Amino acid sequence: MLSSWLSAKNVFNIAIWSRSNVRACLFAWIIFFCTSCCDATATDIALDAKATLTHRIDSLNLLVYTFLLTLTVLTIWLFKHHRVSWLHETGLAVIYGLIVGAAIRYSGSSTPLVHLEVEPEADARFNQTLPPDTLWLKFPGKLTPNGSDPIENKTYAYAFRSQVYDVVENEIDLKATFDPEIFFNIILPPIIFHAGYSLKKKYFFRNLGAILTFAILGTTLSAFLIGALMYGFVKLMPTYLSSSFTFLDTLYFGALISPTDPLTILAIFHDLNVDVNLYALVFGESVLNDAVAIVLSGAIQNYGEHYSRTGEFETYAFFRALGDFFGIFMLSLLIGAMMGCFTALLTKFTRVRDFPLLESALFVLMSYSTFLIAEASELTGVVAVLFCGICQAHYTFNNLSENSRTRTKEIFELLNFLAENFIFSYIGVSMFTFPKHHFDAVFIITGFICAAIGRAVNIYPLSWLLNLNRKPKISSNFQHMLFFAGLRGAMSFALAIRNTLSEARQTMLTATSLIVIFTVVIQGGAANFFLNWLQIPVGVDEEIEQLNNYQVRSVYNSMENTTNASNGYLQDCGEMESNSVASNSGNASSSKRNEKAVLARLWGSFDTKYMKPLLTHSRPTLLETLPVCCNPVARLLTTTEQLTQSDNNFRNFHL
Repeated sequence: MLSSWLSAKNVFNIAIWSRSNVRACLFAWIIFFCTSCCDATATDIALDAKATLTHRIDSLNLLVYTFLLTLTVLTIWLFKHHRVSWLHETGLAVIYGLIVGAAIRYSGSSTPLVHLEVEPEADARFNQTLPPDTLWLKFPGKLTPNGSDPIENKTYAYAFRSQVYDVVENEIDLKATFDPEIFFNIILPPIIFHAGYSLKKKYFFRNLGAILTFAILGTTLSAFLIGALMYGFVKLMPTYLSSSFTFLDTLYFGALISPTDPLTILAIFHDLNVDVNLYALVFGESVLNDAVAIVLSGAIQNYGEHYSRTGEFETYAFFRALGDFFGIFMLSLLIGAMMGCFTALLTKFTRVRDFPLLESALFVLMSYSTFLIAEASELTGVVAVLFCGICQAHYTFNNLSENSRTRTKEIFELLNFLAENFIFSYIGVSMFTFPKHHFDAVFIITGFICAAIGRAVNIYPLSWLLNLNRKPKISSNFQHMLFFAGLRGAMSFALAIRNTLSEARQTMLTATSLIVIFTVVIQGGAANFFLNWLQIPVGVDEEIEQLNNYQVRSVYNSMENTTNASNGYLQDCGEMESNSVASNSGNASSSKRNEKAVLARLWGSFDTKYMKPLLTHSRPTLLETLPVCCNPVARLLTTTEQLTQSDNNFRNFHL
């Protein structure tokens, strides 16, 4: 019995000892495994830490620009509250950006970037003249602590960014800048679309001939004149600079510095209601010359890449590039107009208006897809989205529900405001943080002079030609104001920063940035003084402006109403100056047939008879305007709403 008990006890002890042994062995194996893999684990931990640091700096970068926008909004409110008119929001955004950029550049410490110089082997298979798109970097293997088993190599991919010119960068400098493609693909589309969507067509089409002359012919003349003058000045400059520039480079500079910026013009006149014809000329020209400039700059690049062999002037290459200019512009315009009309048809023949949220989402997506379709087709998205916005405002807007009309107007107004001020804040910040600036005082001063000469050639000779057969004529005061309103802004900067690979392009970026800053801050701040000095009518006073939610277009809004309604509104406000403007609007309405451009009159007749009945619920219907033989097709394209509404209802459609 005792022996049996002892045997059982021994077995029990052995079992306990075996369990303890297993646990100890398992623990020892875990320790050994962790020790053997510590080198690889340490690498992964370091990579995770680097990714975390990158995320933190990205968040800090976005926080900086969010803070700048918030500060700009609060300062704008303060200025409006105290009726300060000598500095506008774009100038504020630039100034705040300069301050923050200087603080990032010269204060505090940041993590330096680690650079590794890599040279291709002599027998490498890559023998192209251009650098590769990506670089696969293999780290050499390391031995384990026992010196026997090597750790497997790891390969990392690096993307092409730009050429380096002995630039010392740090983490925050790099992260305080953005890929230039962000401007073209994300920031610019809503801005340009808003310019077309908010366009007041009445006085735009009344001055269409002058606007097209200034925007197309004037911008092209200005670009070529600036390019030729800059090329002549560059050849007289020191050798180190003249050898960096070709005629193609100076011509590209002329194209990017010629356009005026509709965003800046709107900011200047934000609290002013100038004469409606002057407003139409300034706004219409600045909207269209952005589109002309981007197509012209693309044609110049095609000239150098596909046609010219030396970069100097060649007659054959010039006419090929000129053909590209007109072809790309017209095809981009066609895509934008077709997408706008297609959206109008969708909203007319479907009941998507019963769901305002879906209707607004469809409107935004169709509008943005216009830009992407044009870019994917190697055309110009800016031109396409501009004319898409014009067509959406002219046709699609009439088919939308009341909720969607309000929502789309407010969405794009908000996006325009935020994007506009973001760009000008970024211009200020990038003056100190963007690593590809190249300062040359001679080139910068010459750029200022040539830009002013180019603007003068755009305005004064063409105004003289227009006045030969124009009623009312463009007065000398209006011409001076048109010259003064030629501020440079977002489009010039976006074109300049898009390519900074060469020293010439870097010099152009610096000169463009300084011209933009000077014109926005100095000329923009002096706009009110210059208007008073030229004795140009400015419409209503500040009290009237505070009652108007769309201050920059208040004159246009008053002109869209009847003359009696405008006079009644202004008399209730008790402002003599406003009454004068209302009286002028009545006179303008009575003589609009004589003043409207011939092209606008022809298009207006065709639009009323065929386009609006096709794309909207407007009347007269196609059954009334098309020949009788087309009645079956006309009936398919006519909605019940068009047939049942009264004749007076269609006159109330938003124009």
